[in-house]
Amino acid sequence: MTTTQAAVVESPGAPFTLQDVELDSPRQGEVLVRMEAAGICHTDLTVAAGLIPFPLPGVLGHEGAGVVEEVGPGVTKVSPGDHVVLTFTSCGTCVSCKLGHPAYCTTWIPQNLVGGKRPDGTSPITRDGKPLGGRFFGQSSFSRHAIADQRSVVKVGDDLPFELLAPLACSVQTGTGAVWNTLRPEPGSSIAVVGTGAVGLAAIMGAALTPVSEIIAVGRRQDQLELAAKLGATHTVDSTQADLATALREITGGAGVDYVVEAVGNPDVLRAGIDALAPRGAVAVVGAPPYGVEVSVDVHRLLPGRRILGVCEGDSDPDRLIPLLARLVRAGRLLVQPLIREYPFADIAAAVEAFKSGQNIKTVLRFDT
Repeated sequence: MTTTQAAVVESPGAPFTLQDVELDSPRQGEVLVRMEAAGICHTDLTVAAGLIPFPLPGVLGHEGAGVVEEVGPGVTKVSPGDHVVLTFTSCGTCVSCKLGHPAYCTTWIPQNLVGGKRPDGTSPITRDGKPLGGRFFGQSSFSRHAIADQRSVVKVGDDLPFELLAPLACSVQTGTGAVWNTLRPEPGSSIAVVGTGAVGLAAIMGAALTPVSEIIAVGRRQDQLELAAKLGATHTVDSTQADLATALREITGGAGVDYVVEAVGNPDVLRAGIDALAPRGAVAVVGAPPYGVEVSVDVHRLLPGRRILGVCEGDSDPDRLIPLLARLVRAGRLLVQPLIREYPFADIAAAVEAFKSGQNIKTVLRFDT
């Protein structure tokens, strides 16, 4: 076993506290990773608050980056010393996985969100001999070492800083993937991105790498809208000062916007995005409100070919998309650095509070400080 330090959440609503835990040696299909960086996502805080039924006490974290230290039996995709990004896991055998859509794996929710255990019912993390909730997104990366499912692990080059790699695991993958994999905008089309957090700004950067004519950033903070313009937005809309559907129709000359990425999880915003769609337009629903939230839609709005598309993890195949994202970062074509603020792992409590307050776009924990 490996003794390491992890950020444990004891119960719903409790803070993250650093504690010593024990990790199993990697079993069949598992990898031991020395963590170097991990991003904080809204999903981590939603689970910590008890709004998603993950078993607590437990260890969260699902935007990991680090170095492989040991591999278990049957692992062939990585070797000790490899630099890796830790992302979501999947079964690899269901129809969605076989067709290259592991984000829609039939086991996605239990394996990533609510299970907290291996398929055999054991946890790779214990404290004083008692199991903790682990394997969050196949990894539980808020720890100085993590046991990860090999399907969560993606090898990348060793020439990028880990703090730039960690956000690729979820936020950047989700935003860019929603544009590239789900919406697939045609040349000359228009796209609106509602929400200027990490996912929304990633979607804007992704859209800027496509031949769209208009990229409309919609947000509530002027500093984030200014950053969106620097990252590729051709128009910005302050949603506190304008009716969203009206503003989008005005920008597009009354035609309506061809594509919308809804990245805030607000049902009123989603409805406005649907109302602003052009015929044959599509809205990608990326933001996740609490369970049970509904949005009513006039069916006649949909008959002209308008579509509402749910999106998980950007419909990404991580083994293909994450190395591409890393290459784009390396080439200076995907500017992740302006989104990031780093904190030492020991300051996770302060990092979480700063993230909750909206001070940071993408908070990244560093384990070497």
